[in-house]
Amino acid sequence: QTVGKTAVNRSNKSKLRGTLRLLRESIANGDHAAATTQYRETASILDKSVQKGVLHKNTANRYKSRLNARVKAVAPKKVA
Repeated sequence: QTVGKTAVNRSNKSKLRGTLRLLRESIANGDHAAATTQYRETASILDKSVQKGVLHKNTANRYKSRLNARVKAVAPKKVA
């Protein structure tokens, strides 16, 4: 049981880290459209990892809050 559950947790953590990396890359490239779509996917995987017990709820919410702020910072500035 431990081996099976460890494999599942490792898989879920790996998927989470992969999406976080992709999101951070799109933010670093300054591509707002790609960052926005990647953020939605990442937020979904963060929520799923909470349901599966990989992350604590507050940890996932903190990640989402900080990442969303970074995505908004990449947004093109509106000219008045």
